Amino acid sequence: MQNLNILPSRDEIDEKYKWKLDHIYESEKDWENDYDKIDNLLNDVTKYRGKLKEDSKNIFNCLNNYVKLLTVVDKIFVYSRMKKDEDNSKSKYQSLTSKSMTLITKVSSEISFINPEITNINKDKIFNDMETIEGFKLYKHFISEIFRQKEHCLSEKEEIILAMGLEVSTTSGNVFSMLNNVDIKFPKIKDENGNMVELTKGRYIKFLESNDQRVRKDAFVNLYSSYSSYKNTLATLLISNVKKNLYHSKVRNYDSSLKSSLDQDNIDISVYNNLIETVSANLPVFHKYLEIKRKMLGLNKLNLYDLFAPISTSKRSNIRYEEALEIIENSLGVLGDEYINNLKKGFNSGWIDVYETKDKTSGAYSWGAYSTHPYVLLNYQGSLNDISTIAHEMGHALHSYYTNETQPYIYSEYKIFVAEVASTVNESILIKHLINNTKDLNEKKYLLNHYLEEFRGTLFRQTMFAEFEKIIHENVESGNQLTLESINEIYYNLNIKYFGKAVNINKEIELEWSRIPHFYSSFYVYKYATGFSAATAIAKNIVEGKENSTSDYINFLKSGDSDYPIELLKKTGVDLTTPEPIQNTMDIFKNLVDEFEKLI
Repeated sequence: MQNLNILPSRDEIDEKYKWKLDHIYESEKDWENDYDKIDNLLNDVTKYRGKLKEDSKNIFNCLNNYVKLLTVVDKIFVYSRMKKDEDNSKSKYQSLTSKSMTLITKVSSEISFINPEITNINKDKIFNDMETIEGFKLYKHFISEIFRQKEHCLSEKEEIILAMGLEVSTTSGNVFSMLNNVDIKFPKIKDENGNMVELTKGRYIKFLESNDQRVRKDAFVNLYSSYSSYKNTLATLLISNVKKNLYHSKVRNYDSSLKSSLDQDNIDISVYNNLIETVSANLPVFHKYLEIKRKMLGLNKLNLYDLFAPISTSKRSNIRYEEALEIIENSLGVLGDEYINNLKKGFNSGWIDVYETKDKTSGAYSWGAYSTHPYVLLNYQGSLNDISTIAHEMGHALHSYYTNETQPYIYSEYKIFVAEVASTVNESILIKHLINNTKDLNEKKYLLNHYLEEFRGTLFRQTMFAEFEKIIHENVESGNQLTLESINEIYYNLNIKYFGKAVNINKEIELEWSRIPHFYSSFYVYKYATGFSAATAIAKNIVEGKENSTSDYINFLKSGDSDYPIELLKKTGVDLTTPEPIQNTMDIFKNLVDEFEKLI
C-alpha cells in the first residue's frame, strides 16, 4: 500500500501497477504517423460527397471508408487522452489531447454530409439494394437508425456548422476537468492518529470511512471549503453546459434537452420519469435504513459525513491490490470459465492503472479503442469500495472485450444505457458472494451494510442526481435564470427530500453538485440507476442458477450496439419500459433492510 502522508508521483509507482499504453502505440512517433494518415483516410470518405444518391454501392463504399477513418481517429484520441489522464499537469499531453480534439472536430465536420444525404434517398431502395450488394446488409441497423432520427437531421451545411462547433461545445466540461483535477488543492487534516495527512479526492471516501467522527467531519468540511473557493466559476461552468444542451436540443427540433439526450438511445422519456417516480415513492424504506444505521452507530443524529462510517469492524480494510483481484476472481466464478479467463487476462496484461498519483485524473473508468484491448483507470485505496470499483470497471472492460471480439466496428460502441448493466452485475455478484460465504455475524453486518450502501450510492443517489439535472434544465428551458444561489437551493432541497428526517442535512452539501464530473455528460447518471436495477435482476437469476441466465447474459455482452438498448435488455428478461424492474429492485432493498434490522 502507498504511504498516505504523501501523494506519490507517477515515477514512484512500480511499473506492474501501470497500464501499458504502448499496446496502443509503441511510441509517440507511431501516434504521429497515424495522425498524418488522417487526411488521406478522410479524402476516401469525402470523395463520395454528393454522390450517395447515385448508387447504393457508393453508400456501401463510403461507409466502409468511414469505418476505417473512425477506427484510427478513435485510437488517436484514446491514446492522447489517457496519457493526459496519467498526469494532467503535463503540457505535452494537454497539447496532444487538444490536437486530437481539433482533429475530431475537423473529421466530424467533413463527414457530416453522410446522414443528410442518406435521409434524402428512398429508404426502401437502399434496403432492397442490400439484397444484391455483398456485405451491405451489415449496415442495415446503422442506416435504420439514421432514418429514425430523420426529423432531427439538418441540412448538410447546417450539420457542418454544428460539427465545427464540437470543440467549443466541450469547453465547459474541459475547463471543469482541469479545475477539478489540477487546480483545486485540498489542505492537510489530522488522521485518527493525529498525523497530518493530505486530503485528496481519492482519499476523501477513506477519511469518511473513519471510526473517528472528527476525521469524517474535517474531511467533509475541508473538501467543500476548497470547492467553495471556486463556487462562482463552477456555477458558471455548469450553467454554460446546461445552456449548451438547450441550444443543441432546439437546433435539432427537440422539445427539451432531456428528450434530445434520451433519443440518442431511442429511450422514451417515460423510462426517466418512471425511475424518479418509483424511487421517490419508496423513499420511506430508504429513510428506515438510515434510521437503523443511526442507531447502529450510536449517534443522536446522523450527519451526511457519517453515511460512510463503518457500523462494524471488518478484516476487509487496507486490502492488498493482489488480494482484491483474488476476491473478485473467486466471486465471479458463476459467470463461467470463459469469463474468468478473460478477466484474468485483463488483470495480468497491462489493462489497469492502479494507484492514485499526483495530478492523475480522479475516480475510475474503463475505456479503449476498438483495435486494442480495453483499459481501466483506478485510484485504488484498499477498501471494500475499491474492490467493488475494480469489479465494476472490469465489467465495463469485459463488455468492451466481448463486443469488440464479436461485433464489427460500426456496432462496437454500445450505448451507456446498457454499459452500466455489465459493471453492476459484477458488483452485485461480488457482494452476494461475500455475504453468502461469511460465517462471522459481525462480518455479515458489515457486508450487508456495504450492499445497502451500493443501493444508496447507485440507485438513490444517482436518481437524486438525475432529478437535479432534470430540474436545472427545465428551469432554463422555461426561461428562468440559474444562479449559484438557485443551484445551491435546488440541490439542498433535494437532499432534504431524499435523506429525510434521519439525517442532518449539513449546509456544505449544497455545493456537492460542483464536484460531480458526470453533470458535464448531461443525463448520464440516470443510467447508473436503471442499469443497477437491470443488473440486480440479471445477477439474481445467475446466482440462483436460472436456466440460460448466464448464456443469455454473455450473449448480451457480445451484442454491442447491434440493437436498441431496451431491446437488448429484454433478451435478458428485463423490460425497463415499465416501472417493474425498478420496483423489484426496491423490494430487494426492503428485504435487505429488514434483514439488516434484525442484526441490531
